[in-house]
Amino acid sequence: MTNMFTNTSLLRKSRAAAELRFRWFGRIAIGISLAFLFIMVGSIINKGKSVLISSDIAIIIDLGPNQVDPNNINQTGFDALIKRSLRATFPEITSRSDKKKLYGLLSADMGFELQKQIIANPNLLGISQKLWFTASDDVDLLLKGSVDLTTQEGDRRISNLEINWIAKLKKSGNTRSHFNKKFFMNGDSREPELAGILSALVGSILTLSVCFFVSFPIAILAAIYLEEFAPKNKISSFIEVNINNLAAVPSIVFGLLGLALLLNVFGLPRSTPLVGGLVLSLMTLPTIIIAARASLRSVPPSIREAALGMGASPIQATFHHVVPLALPGILTGTIVGMAQALGETAPLLMIGMVAFIADVPSSIIEPATALPVQIFLWADASERAFLEKTSAAIMVLLVFLILMNLLAILLRKKFEKRF
Repeated sequence: MTNMFTNTSLLRKSRAAAELRFRWFGRIAIGISLAFLFIMVGSIINKGKSVLISSDIAIIIDLGPNQVDPNNINQTGFDALIKRSLRATFPEITSRSDKKKLYGLLSADMGFELQKQIIANPNLLGISQKLWFTASDDVDLLLKGSVDLTTQEGDRRISNLEINWIAKLKKSGNTRSHFNKKFFMNGDSREPELAGILSALVGSILTLSVCFFVSFPIAILAAIYLEEFAPKNKISSFIEVNINNLAAVPSIVFGLLGLALLLNVFGLPRSTPLVGGLVLSLMTLPTIIIAARASLRSVPPSIREAALGMGASPIQATFHHVVPLALPGILTGTIVGMAQALGETAPLLMIGMVAFIADVPSSIIEPATALPVQIFLWADASERAFLEKTSAAIMVLLVFLILMNLLAILLRKKFEKRF
């Protein structure tokens, strides 16, 4: 009897130890996953946060009547006017190569910036004015402290002479930093300091809108039919197997399908949110169908039986009782599928949405790009400042993904309370 109690006690201790080990393995696995997540997100934020700050340089511009004709502003050579002002600020610069570096302190858009300031405030004309202009990407990085000044001059993009000019401007109070609205208000640009995400953001919204309005009704109706009305035979089994297989097909295959069918056969306009949304809807259809069917299947059979017993038709029982109870899961699956579509790049590359698009699209048939594609383009750019732009764009994309998942949770909670 004593041996039996001893063996039972040892067995309990062994089970308790095994359970404790399993719990710790789970905790360690979660800790490792969170550590990698924090490292990844922290690295992105650390690189991209500097994009939120933009640097400006002030110079004194002569806007007298000899320089600018108030009656014919558009014919004024604003670039030449700014260059003369820069040479007047640094009169010791005489060589052509140094003058070229001097002009490079400001953005290539400096003439257009001056024109916009004059049009917005005509009172600037007539006298010399101290005006602010966007600094070039190299100067912007220098003012943010992102340039290692200990490296050899030949190993960095900005020379010691330019560093001295910026130090002189900074000492005289002619440099400033402020929130970078251009990043959120501008489209893409060849110049890193002018590039923004607005065109890509609008393109993503238009593309997802097309994707949602095509995939949501088709996927929900297909799921309802397959789950509630389709006869259980070889044909329905074949369809179910292929839907499950399509959910595992690489996304680039859908891009090839869109290229071959939508562009080459139907002749739809290339690089537009219309084609991008249709391709993404093909990709998200299986995901939404599977999630919707699982939600419908989770509704207790007693709901259907009670509705039918009260005299409801099968369609009434489905749409008045079963679908409302399955709606939280259906909406969650739909938003998760849309979030997956938001982050896709390969299908959009195949249909030509990789083109350089500076203008903000206003309709689904205008050329556009998407946020993941914009990130891809910036990541492949040679300018170092685009690296920070890439990280900042990834931050924006992550924010949208988090918001979409929060929306899924809120909708689920709301409809769970209602029904």
